Amino acid sequence: MNTAIVLLVSSASLLRVQASEAAVIPSASNVVARLMERDAERQAALSGYTATRRYTLDNKSRHASMTVHVTVNPDGIKDFAVVDESGSGTVRKHVLHKILKEESAASVPQMRDQSKISPENYLFHSAGVEMVNGRRTYVLDLEPKKESRYLIAGRIWVDAEDDAVMRVEGKPAKNPSFWTKSVHFVHEYKKNGLFWFPVSNRSETDARIFGRADLVIEYFDYAVNSSALSASAAREAGK
Repeated sequence: MNTAIVLLVSSASLLRVQASEAAVIPSASNVVARLMERDAERQAALSGYTATRRYTLDNKSRHASMTVHVTVNPDGIKDFAVVDESGSGTVRKHVLHKILKEESAASVPQMRDQSKISPENYLFHSAGVEMVNGRRTYVLDLEPKKESRYLIAGRIWVDAEDDAVMRVEGKPAKNPSFWTKSVHFVHEYKKNGLFWFPVSNRSETDARIFGRADLVIEYFDYAVNSSALSASAAREAGK
């Protein structure tokens, strides 16, 4: 067969495959609807958990680290207990401890709604399909409906099988402080048993006085309350 004809046939086949793949990509609204539905199911089944976090912050002149035990109550409110800390006392007091205080305050139900990835807070735009850690994901661009430091301008990756957010990347929709020139972060989640939990958060902050600072938060040692496991197992068995 003539080489040109072979190329034409191959190209046509590739186009058919691409068209077929595109046809099965759900709309952004459908992805979000499934995400909201499955998240509600997971939250209803999750009656609290505990975990450990390690915070590490570095810039050109300072270093600080802190290990924290977190307890998430059935109502979603978070309690933190510092296990150990080291490095710059100024950074620990004015940055790391402040992060814990703000996250604890933001975990109350009325505040969680302000930061939730939902149609109430965002417009969603489909950005295609990608493989992340061997899993198929739907990529959505986030357009915050208002300027708020609790919202982000960026992108999420939604696991196509579990309808769960597995990656978030972007910046705050509103600059958190005059002293902060820019912030960029990547937040990653992984499946742990029947639930999806954060495993890492890496952020780069460019401050007007101190320059660039890199913050890494590692999450591990998750332990889900036994009642949550029992409820989830029962629901899975009933499907």
